[in-house]
Amino acid sequence: MKHSYYKNQINNFKKLACLGLASLGFAFQANAQEHKTVKANFGLIYPLSTNGTNAPLDTNDLSVHLLAGVSSVERGSAFAGLSNVVRNEAKGALFAGFSNHVGKEARGAMFAGFLNTSRSVKGPQFAGFANLVQGEVKGAQFSGFLNTAGGDVNGVQFAGFSNVARNVKGSQFAGFTNTAKNVTQSQFAGFINVAKDVNGGQFAGFINVAKKVKGAQISGFINIAETSDCPIGLINIIKNGEKSIAATIDESQTSMLTFRSGGKHLYGIIGAGYNFKNKDEVYAFEAGFGAHFFQSKHFRLNLELTQTTLESFKYGEYFKSTLRMLPAVKVAPWLEIFGGPSFNFVTTNTVEGLALHPENEKLVIHTWQNDWSDFRQSLHIGYQAGLQIVF
Repeated sequence: MKHSYYKNQINNFKKLACLGLASLGFAFQANAQEHKTVKANFGLIYPLSTNGTNAPLDTNDLSVHLLAGVSSVERGSAFAGLSNVVRNEAKGALFAGFSNHVGKEARGAMFAGFLNTSRSVKGPQFAGFANLVQGEVKGAQFSGFLNTAGGDVNGVQFAGFSNVARNVKGSQFAGFTNTAKNVTQSQFAGFINVAKDVNGGQFAGFINVAKKVKGAQISGFINIAETSDCPIGLINIIKNGEKSIAATIDESQTSMLTFRSGGKHLYGIIGAGYNFKNKDEVYAFEAGFGAHFFQSKHFRLNLELTQTTLESFKYGEYFKSTLRMLPAVKVAPWLEIFGGPSFNFVTTNTVEGLALHPENEKLVIHTWQNDWSDFRQSLHIGYQAGLQIVF
């Protein structure tokens, strides 16, 4: 029994010794693999290159591959007909016909016909389709379709379609949409900007969406925010702002029902109505912008710039551009009465449009007509008055 016991103990010891030697061997192998050389690497595609199978462990000053190259670190430039794959850092410029991939930080420029990916970037990225970064971008991103940054962007993003980032300390430019949590400076998009807090401005062809805006929101149609004192859009849905429905009439007997919406200083105007003087050109439409001045508890001055059209949906056009000054008095917290003079520029080629502002009318300042056009232009003084329900 003793012999069997000792024999078992010896066998266990041998197993432990073998395990220790194996671990030591693996450690030596790992240490050998951690050793990196600095060299130039030339090849066709991994592992058919001067660095061979060790290429993923090597640091290079220069890499040139006909198709694709692999390395641990690039300290200089890397060129590949198809793709560059850098497992750790890249401290130079990467050029690839299709894609560049950096496992950690890229400290240089990246040029790819289709895609650039990296963990973080300090330098510009240029891609035909997309630049994808997991973390921070300190530089600029330029792509034909998409730029994304999981961290902060300290620079500029340009994309044909969309930019996505956590925080932007610079600007975003996209053909369709920009998305960010916090933005310092501005967002520019052909269609929509989305952000949480903006310390700058949002500029979109259609819609801006934000929580808090310290600056201006400018869109072709609608702005949405919790706080935004200076939105410029036809419709502005501001949580701490003002919205109202107004009924108005002007010197040409055009009555309008309009929706005014905006922030503390600026607001948008959109409306429709009817002209009671005409028989054909009776359908009226109005859009514009306004600003509040000299605001107090019971009084303020509204300055508005609008564009009005009268339509019969047949031949002929009537357009009126108006600048009006409207003193307003609040008779109740929810009811306001306003009225004041306006300065108008009218261009029309309809019989009824010409009759609305005849040349001999006292309020008409000047009229003229070009020989090559049937449109007549005129400048005249007018007015508008109305009341609005504020909510």
